[in-house]
Amino acid sequence: MSATGIGTKDESAIREQIENWARAVENKDFDGILANHSTDILMFDVPPPIQSKGIEAYKKTWDLFFDWSPEKPVFEIQEMNVTAGNDVAFVTALMRCVGTRENENGLDFRLTVGLRKVDDGWIVTHEHHSIPAE
Repeated sequence: MSATGIGTKDESAIREQIENWARAVENKDFDGILANHSTDILMFDVPPPIQSKGIEAYKKTWDLFFDWSPEKPVFEIQEMNVTAGNDVAFVTALMRCVGTRENENGLDFRLTVGLRKVDDGWIVTHEHHSIPAE
């Protein structure tokens, strides 16, 4: 149940949306990756550019990712938490990414996603990927 008591309907929809997004990354499906993202999304990322503003800049970060991962990447959710209110929500997740055979050890990272409810759907307005400091 969400912190606001909204219930599980929105939380389930958001969870499914994030799972579909991760699957789209694994399938290199740009339409799926960009689906449900705001045209003015703001993303903070691990590799440069560390800040991307707008859907076109966001898309370019995935071009860079797929250059790094020419094979089918592993992009899996290890743990996910969803908190949904009436018109805003956020997701926190622990993720695992393996991009190439040479990078079999993979990368564990954190994901935070901010969403806004528009009509009956949820739109990603902010996405933040980070790795723990060493």
